[in-house]
Amino acid sequence: MPACIGGVTMSHRRDFLTTTAVLAAGAATAGAAQPQEDTTRLGRTAHTRFAVNLEMWWRNLMPFTRRIEEAVRLGFQSIEFWPYEGKDIGAIADLCQKLKVEVAQFSAWGFTPGLNDPRNHNRFVEKLEEACKVAQQLRCRMMCVVGGNDIAGISQQRMHENIIVALRRGAPIAEKHNITLILEPMNIRVDHKGHCLYGSDPTIRIIRAVNSRHIKMLADLYHLQITEGDLCGHIRDNLSHVAYYQIADHPGRHEPGTGEIHYTRVLKQLHDLGYRGHVGLECRPRGTELEAARAVNRIDQW
Repeated sequence: MPACIGGVTMSHRRDFLTTTAVLAAGAATAGAAQPQEDTTRLGRTAHTRFAVNLEMWWRNLMPFTRRIEEAVRLGFQSIEFWPYEGKDIGAIADLCQKLKVEVAQFSAWGFTPGLNDPRNHNRFVEKLEEACKVAQQLRCRMMCVVGGNDIAGISQQRMHENIIVALRRGAPIAEKHNITLILEPMNIRVDHKGHCLYGSDPTIRIIRAVNSRHIKMLADLYHLQITEGDLCGHIRDNLSHVAYYQIADHPGRHEPGTGEIHYTRVLKQLHDLGYRGHVGLECRPRGTELEAARAVNRIDQW
């Protein structure tokens, strides 16, 4: 008869200990097989060249150059930002060169004063010359311009015609410096009520009327989803007129995966159509920047 200790036979005890050891070894093996996450490569995706927006990521981190360092820690190799005024451009240029970071685009002309008002066109030309010099310092080839807010007593058609006049004046300057100006339409339902330019169609009409290879559209897919939807259809139809894309999910304007837009499908369409330019991450991280970077990495997996 097997020896018995406390009501448990020795053979049962040996079986129990053997089983426990096997389970422990299996758990250790499973733990060892679990790959360690390399957060330093999240921004280096296989298909898409993401440019992280430093106005919306690490918003409270100063000086501004620290945001560049944080972007690099997550593997991003390109950045974008809004106005160049008030920033230490020399420090940004030096750090980007040191860290091998590309400035994909920045804002040369904002909401006010508007391009939709002819009284602002002379100032626009002056600022454009200044901004082109900044772009050269940053080794940047694209700058964003905005149409402007509604002007009381002036029709939308007239405001759009005024934008055409302004961009025709700006086109030779952009051509001289080998810069592409990218005109961005907004949405007026959620973020920019009272803005004069929204949707793909009127923006493309303006681009065609200016008729310069240095004047293109910035397609912010967050704004366009709110305004018109059918993102893949508009991407297909307007690809030749668009030089730059931006993304954020809707609702909320947070990172992809927090809203209704199927960004893996959208980015794959862009890639399949041959687009190899940057995609700006003009979105507010809902949690941490690390969590947002993980979400960005996921949408590029197909």
